[in-house]
Amino acid sequence: MRGKSLMFMGTASSVGKSMLCAAVLRIMKQDGFTVAPFKSQNMALNSFATKEGLEMSRAQVAQAEAAGLEPSVRMNPVLLKPTSDRRSQVIVGGKSMGTMSAMEYEKFKPQLRGMIKEIYDDLEKDVDVVVIEGAGSPAEINLKQGDIVNMSMAKMADAPVILIGDINQGGVFASLYGTVKLLDEEEQKRIKGIVINKFRGDIKILEPGLKMSEDLLHIPVIGVIPWMDIDMEDEDSVTERFTRHAGKGQIRVAIVRLPRISNFTDFNLLGKEADVSVYYAARASELQDADIIILPGTKNTVEDLNWLKQRGLADEIIRHSRKDGMVIGICGGYQMLGQSLHDPLHTEFRIAEMAGLGLLDFSVTFHTEKTTEQAKGAIDCQEGWMRELNGILLDGYEIHSGVNTFGEDCVPFLRLNGREEIDGVTNKRGNVIGSYLHGIFDTGSFWRAIVNRIRAQKGLDPSQEKVMTVQQFRDREFDRLASIVRQNIDMASVYKIVRGEDVPCGRWDNA
Repeated sequence: MRGKSLMFMGTASSVGKSMLCAAVLRIMKQDGFTVAPFKSQNMALNSFATKEGLEMSRAQVAQAEAAGLEPSVRMNPVLLKPTSDRRSQVIVGGKSMGTMSAMEYEKFKPQLRGMIKEIYDDLEKDVDVVVIEGAGSPAEINLKQGDIVNMSMAKMADAPVILIGDINQGGVFASLYGTVKLLDEEEQKRIKGIVINKFRGDIKILEPGLKMSEDLLHIPVIGVIPWMDIDMEDEDSVTERFTRHAGKGQIRVAIVRLPRISNFTDFNLLGKEADVSVYYAARASELQDADIIILPGTKNTVEDLNWLKQRGLADEIIRHSRKDGMVIGICGGYQMLGQSLHDPLHTEFRIAEMAGLGLLDFSVTFHTEKTTEQAKGAIDCQEGWMRELNGILLDGYEIHSGVNTFGEDCVPFLRLNGREEIDGVTNKRGNVIGSYLHGIFDTGSFWRAIVNRIRAQKGLDPSQEKVMTVQQFRDREFDRLASIVRQNIDMASVYKIVRGEDVPCGRWDNA
């Protein structure tokens, strides 16, 4: 089955394309095939640095992990990272091309087609099946002419398509029918199967609708996937994670929901500690009962810092730290903790200079160069409570602009890749911590140590539970996901579609 392809498209964004791609990749890997993910263009602020120092979407990183592969920028050749409502940083082949408005990017897109086709062909020849993910809906008629990610990608790859509809949003049959009928005849013929996603209830009630869909569209419904409580990485900020608590423990962890929040996948493991409750906060009042406040990464550090100040969250964070409360900043959140931020060339922001929160003794200056690299090191702290953690190994990646200049009140605790340069620092009291390292919590050990420090402050014994690494957690969730999807999708039909064989309608005729 060498050099085959399969593409998943949806009737809209957030219908479950990324998750179902990951599920099918995992299933095919379990069935002995070599498979790889591909998405020609992704728009997301959750990104990753490959071993080569190239930037790609975390959604395709998760899919690569589901497939058992090392993430490669070949799996996501174009990444758009919104910097405002109208502009995005454009990353091509893992490298930034600068920022563009929507209209500027539309004019630029035709230049990308040949590059995308070349990268896709190079990936396809190395595996049995490439599982391709579309974006949004293929029936966005205003975007169709410049399309490089939906039906035009299917044509480039000569890929059969499975169309996904989200029944949880309501109107699933209308959205499926409307999507198909807004496509031209050739595009309609490329859709070989339909999957209904996020179903709750008794499938017997749904079956008459499935039969009618097949009668109207002449496309087989090959699966009905139930609502799944699977904790996978979210592609972008359209996520339910921001509106729910993870965990039910007494130690409250508030992650500030910045307007341009990025790489919030750093925190997926935090709520797995039995005594921790993690939630996202966008109001000052939501920080008042927190034991730990986390400032995450952001695509626009200065403007999000200004947002913190305008909404009163900055004052609450400062108040929390003065009461010896724990404050942690990662990447852009780390930069906010310093004394000042400088961007004299306006490489990142419209504002040339802004005061930081003043919780750590350093300043940040932004340059045109961007750091994108994988990194590893160990905690090495010479004073304060973190000395007890010396030797704990940490690894992850860095994606940031800006260079820190440190003052004498900063206490280094982390140097990466054998460099002399400081990456992570804390204050003298040890209750404010900052680092550029995405994935700093992934081994579980550092986060456990922080949680146990808070437990000690509350007069509680340290937790003795076995630490789970993020990789162990992800593998468990990938296998759970694959098991549920395998039970509810006709994989024999999926393999037929991949091989170019017809799958007949009629599965629901006796409904």
